[in-house]
Amino acid sequence: MPKKKEIFSVSDDLNGIFSNNAAPKAKAIPPNDRMLLTRALEIITRQMEISGNRPRTIGDYERYVTLFIKLTGVNYLDEIDSNKIYEWLSLMDVSNQTKLTRLKCIKAFLSRCHGNGWIDAPFWKKVTIRVDQKIKEGATEKDVKRLLSVLDLGDFVQLRDATAAYLMFKTGIRIGTVSYLEGKHVDFNERLLRLDGAILKNHNQILLPFDDTLAKLLDVLMRQNDQIRKAYCRKNDYVFITKHGGIISNSPTHNNIQKRLNYYAKMYGLKNINPHALRRGFAKSLLSKGANVAEISKALGHSNLAVTTQYLHLDKEEVAENLRKYL
Repeated sequence: MPKKKEIFSVSDDLNGIFSNNAAPKAKAIPPNDRMLLTRALEIITRQMEISGNRPRTIGDYERYVTLFIKLTGVNYLDEIDSNKIYEWLSLMDVSNQTKLTRLKCIKAFLSRCHGNGWIDAPFWKKVTIRVDQKIKEGATEKDVKRLLSVLDLGDFVQLRDATAAYLMFKTGIRIGTVSYLEGKHVDFNERLLRLDGAILKNHNQILLPFDDTLAKLLDVLMRQNDQIRKAYCRKNDYVFITKHGGIISNSPTHNNIQKRLNYYAKMYGLKNINPHALRRGFAKSLLSKGANVAEISKALGHSNLAVTTQYLHLDKEEVAENLRKYL
C-alpha cells in the first residue's frame, strides 16, 4: 500500500505546460543588460492581451512606440528622457490635439515600463503640451423638441429612436445603458429608473426620476415591443429592440439608435442630436435648475467631480451672466 506522501507526489514534470498562455514575467533589468524598446513593447503588448485590453488600445501602443523609435532613433529604454519626448513631439507635423493623443499613449507605455521595474523615476509626468479645448455643446430642450416634432411616432423605429433620445436627455444615461435597459428597470408607479450596477459603467446602483411625457413614450413603446417579440418569437425584456425583436448592438460604430440619430441630424439639419450631446444637455439642464455639481455627478454616474465639470463647461457669456446674480 503506497504511503500518503507518495500519493500526493506527482512524478510527471508539468512545469511549463501553460507557458504559451502565461503572461511574460516582467523582471527588473540587470545593471549591464539594456532593454530594447522593441522588446519592452513586445512584453507589454503581451501582458495587455492577456489582461483583456482592447485590440485598438494595444494597436495604439504598437503604432506610437514604433513611431517614436523611427523619428528619434532611440532604441533602448534607458535612452528616453523628457528632452527626447519633446524632440519626438516637435518632429510630428500634426495638430497639438493629435500630439496630445500620442503623448498620452507614450506616457501610458512608460508607466507600464515603470510598473514592471524597468524605469526608476516617472520623469514623463512633467511633459505637457498645450491644447485649446473646444467647448462641446449640450442639447437643449428646443433641439430635442425639434427632433420629436419631425419623427413619425406612429412608426415603430422612429418611436423607439424618439423615446431613446428623450430618455437620454431627461435622465442622462449613456447609450450603452440604453441598449441593456430592461422592463424590470422601469418603475412606472414611482416614475423611476431603477438601474442596477450590471448595466452601468461604474457598476453602482442608481435611481433616476422621469417625467410624465417619458412615462407615456415608454409605456407605448414597451407594449409595441411585446407585439414585435411575439411576432418574431423573441424572448427578451429589453426596452429598446430592433424591428425584428432582437437586442440593440452596443458597439459605438454599429449601435442602431446612435446611427439613426446621426441620420436624423443630417436629414433634418438638427444640432446636438447625438448621445453625448443629449447627456451633456441633461447635465446643463440640472445645473440651470439649481442642482449642485455633486448631485449632477451622481446622476451621471461619474467617479469624480472633475469629469462632471467637463460636461458643465460654460462659455464666457454664461459665466458673466451667472456672476451677475451675485452683484
